[in-house]
Amino acid sequence: MSSLPLIINAKGIITSYRRGQHRQWPSQILCHFDGFETKEDAAKLIGHVMEWVSESGTSIKGKITRTHGGHGVVRVQMLDRGVPGTALGTPCKIVK
Repeated sequence: MSSLPLIINAKGIITSYRRGQHRQWPSQILCHFDGFETKEDAAKLIGHVMEWVSESGTSIKGKITRTHGGHGVVRVQMLDRGVPGTALGTPCKIVK
C-alpha cells in the first residue's frame, strides 16, 4: 500500500522564512508537517507542492525542495511570489 494519499493530505505549519545571520529570503519558507518527525520522513515530501490559503481566499503555492535540520522541517520554494509575514505560524497543506 502506498503512503501517497497520506502525503497529499498532510497538514502543516509555516514556521518561518529561510534566513541567515544578515538576511532572509521571503520566497523560501520553512514548514513542519504533521507525522514527519525525522529527516528521513521529511525527505519523502521532496518534490510535492504545498499550498497556503490566506484569510481572503487567495492561495499561494510552493514546491518542497529539501529538508532543513534533523527534525522533519522542509524548505519550500514559492512558485510565483513570497508569502506575507502574516502567513508565519498559520496552517498549510500538501496538494500535489
